[in-house]
Amino acid sequence: MTKNKIIMKLFSPVILMALVIAMVAFCGCTGSTESPAGVVNPVKEQTVIDGFGRSVTVPVPVESVLCSGSGCVRYLVYLQGEDLIVGVDSIEKEGRIPEGRPYSLVHGDWLKDLPLFGEFRGKDDPEKVIGIGPDLVFKTGSTGTAYGTSGAEADTLQEKTGIPVVAFPYGSLRDEAEQGAMYAGLRVMGASIGREDRAEEVIAYIEATMADLEERTGDIPADERKKVYIGGVSSAGAHGIISTEPAYPPFLWVHADNVASGLGTAHVDVAKEALVDWDPEYIFIDAGTIRADNEGAIGQLKTDPALRGFSAVKEGRVCGVLPYNFYNTNYETVLADAYFIGTVLYPDRFADIDPVEKADEIYIFFVGEPVFDELSGQYGSAVFSRIPV
Repeated sequence: MTKNKIIMKLFSPVILMALVIAMVAFCGCTGSTESPAGVVNPVKEQTVIDGFGRSVTVPVPVESVLCSGSGCVRYLVYLQGEDLIVGVDSIEKEGRIPEGRPYSLVHGDWLKDLPLFGEFRGKDDPEKVIGIGPDLVFKTGSTGTAYGTSGAEADTLQEKTGIPVVAFPYGSLRDEAEQGAMYAGLRVMGASIGREDRAEEVIAYIEATMADLEERTGDIPADERKKVYIGGVSSAGAHGIISTEPAYPPFLWVHADNVASGLGTAHVDVAKEALVDWDPEYIFIDAGTIRADNEGAIGQLKTDPALRGFSAVKEGRVCGVLPYNFYNTNYETVLADAYFIGTVLYPDRFADIDPVEKADEIYIFFVGEPVFDELSGQYGSAVFSRIPV
């Protein structure tokens, strides 16, 4: 009688079942394989709770993934897990000019050569997903827009493919709730692929950056804060001067007085008449506007008589910033823009900051390379400088 059979006779079925459950709980195993020598090797798995409260069982380690939805690849690059990607959606196949995604400037050449699993913005093809056969699919999308995702969509893809799908809202840095969603997304992605430490490192970096900006500007009295406006904000394409963000994070972090605040947190178009009434001291232009007709917001400031009456236009206080809404939010660019804006509004408080050097420091941390020159070069002289209008 073999040793295993002796053990089976010594224990009752109930006790044996308890032992099996305990072993599974301890090692995270739900199956096993047997080598030619008869040695049992556990197949390791773990259960993660995704951003929609779904319990998803994923293999350990994860060796291959697909990233579905706007911004999903970006998060994986932040976590230094891009080596796991084995397929892409259609946006990674396109040669876009300008290309406003820093991660694509670094990794786009090889990403575009990977197999296609679906269309951009989360329009997955289950058959293509099955054909590629990843260990895991991550799925996210723009929070609060038609391009978001849901637990139901993740369930459907998982049922059709038999491949675990971990989904989460993309979040944002516009308020605490959406910031919490962003951090949770990074953490669940990190937990799924064994990059928990990197997820915490990314979150700590963002927190430290915001804390530095707060320390520099937090004591500015309300009546001394500069009145500012951001126009031409990119959102699913290029827009003109009335396109803005009432909760534009760089303004929040440097304690500038955003004249459009109070209109919610999401992207909005404001009435031109309201903008004229506000007459901000400083106007910042999202350089992505140059893709619109007639240079977008810049062309409007040059030619529209009502806009040419702005004090900011007359006194040369119109400046360009990098667009950060490009297939969802590029958070590294949000942080870089904040430092540039700080140097413009409060130069004495940012005297130690070279905004270009700071931007590249940020890009190196998030995507691995200093890409400011390549990124800004796509927008002519409209980035991190005053725009002559």
